[in-house]
Amino acid sequence: MKSPHRANARTAALAALLECRKKEAFAQEVLDGSLRQEPLSPADRRLTTQLVYGVLRRRGTLDALLRPLVNRDPEQIQPWLWEALRLGAYQLCLLSQIPPHAAIFETVELATLHGEPKAKAFLNGVLRSLSRLLTTDEETTAAADALPLSAGRFRRLTQAVFPDPISQPLDYLADAHSLPRWLTTRWLERYGVEETTRLAFWFAGPAPTYLRVNRLKCARTMLLGKLLQAEVEAEPGRHPQSIRLLESASIRDLPGFEDGLFVVQDDSAMHVAAALDPQPGWSVLDLCAGPGGKTTHLAELMNNQGQVVACDIADSRLQPIRDTAQRLDLSNVQTQVVSAANDDAPTGPFDAALVDVPCSNTGVLGRRPEARWRLKPSDIAHLVGLQTSLLNRAIARVKPGGVIVYSTCSIEPEENRGVIDDVLAQHPEVSLEAESAEVPGPSGDGAYWARLRNNSV
Repeated sequence: MKSPHRANARTAALAALLECRKKEAFAQEVLDGSLRQEPLSPADRRLTTQLVYGVLRRRGTLDALLRPLVNRDPEQIQPWLWEALRLGAYQLCLLSQIPPHAAIFETVELATLHGEPKAKAFLNGVLRSLSRLLTTDEETTAAADALPLSAGRFRRLTQAVFPDPISQPLDYLADAHSLPRWLTTRWLERYGVEETTRLAFWFAGPAPTYLRVNRLKCARTMLLGKLLQAEVEAEPGRHPQSIRLLESASIRDLPGFEDGLFVVQDDSAMHVAAALDPQPGWSVLDLCAGPGGKTTHLAELMNNQGQVVACDIADSRLQPIRDTAQRLDLSNVQTQVVSAANDDAPTGPFDAALVDVPCSNTGVLGRRPEARWRLKPSDIAHLVGLQTSLLNRAIARVKPGGVIVYSTCSIEPEENRGVIDDVLAQHPEVSLEAESAEVPGPSGDGAYWARLRNNSV
């Protein structure tokens, strides 16, 4: 429901969260659309983004805190009202810069702004009860009465809310750290409690922002200098074109954005195009190209020579590629809409192919927080089938002696080396030359790539 009142950060956040409930879109896409509709100050835009991502990342934790305070099942409560409770709970429990009285008052006001003033008493009562659970004491040990904040930090509660972390590690990690139980089970079996806890803490916070320097226009040292002049803290990343921002910033307002000096791309994602190592003059197929970070990186590595054919299943996914290529002054990118099966993709043959497949996103749950709630156990097997099919199609479109790079932003072995092993068994003429599995953490997202060679004569 669109409010007749002036928009603010919380009304915009509530609208975006409700839209996320309805659409199978990434939170960033929903948020971008919401912020375009509402005229907000820069401070309110930052707070809106923080609220939306924070609520999506910690949804399970917030629900575990709220359920004992509400005498109805959450499914019986209007969606807008439960999202408003999550917004209020997130501000109360996990945002230290917002005073408790302000968090409660502003959340209660959402009822009026949403056109449901009778709900104010309910919101006020639940949130005041929640505030009585909170203390200002911090701890460094997990406990049933300890709310996880960031790595190694917990906020003490006045009573036990979560399962016991020692006797019930699965239930504790799922509730306190906001992870689906089936995914927590997988990770506990594979990684153990300590590493699963580290991953949970990592995905609970905002992922770092990296810039990929457009090497055709400037050197990394030059862009670092421009950022320093603009008083934006930044440092070099692992990849030679990578810069990590050390503070939150409006990307479009950074020096060099309009001039095409950089594009936003995670450090680990930059290593994918580098693994393909495309040469100037090559013809390269990018089979699942949207939104185009890797596509434009390929074009840069080819010195804007040759051709990158970027394919995806909808023109809406290809338009960002065209926009970014134009901003970066890249003229060697061609786009083409293909069917979901990709059986109508251009046949080439190409010198090389990149297959950055649709995946579970389990390596980027901090960056794409909605993925953890949409993903189901059965999705893994479905994705593996699709990934295998796409890789087979790419192999069929590469010249003898050509190179194929397969990549995901997943940390699930079935989607990574599992797919590669299956495809290698089907194609004796193809060999594995190199692979890399990135672990989610300060150096970048969780990711996988494998470089294959078509050895047929």
